[in-house]
Amino acid sequence: MKQSDPPAVASGKCPICGRPTDTKYRPFCSRRCADVDLARWLRGAYVIPEREEGEEEEAPPVPNLPRSGSRH
Repeated sequence: MKQSDPPAVASGKCPICGRPTDTKYRPFCSRRCADVDLARWLRGAYVIPEREEGEEEEAPPVPNLPRSGSRH
């Protein structure tokens, strides 16, 4: 029994043009849309915003746990 190839179209839509995705280029529909996305990253069109001063979250306090091997 021959194993069937995966479907050419995966579920979901291309984030660039909205067409159905292709498993070969997932999550995109084509090489062109994948390249458009890469170009956007390289130009700096996608950025992760920095936190403003004063927005820093404090780390929760670390509980004092007994050390392994110590006797009480």
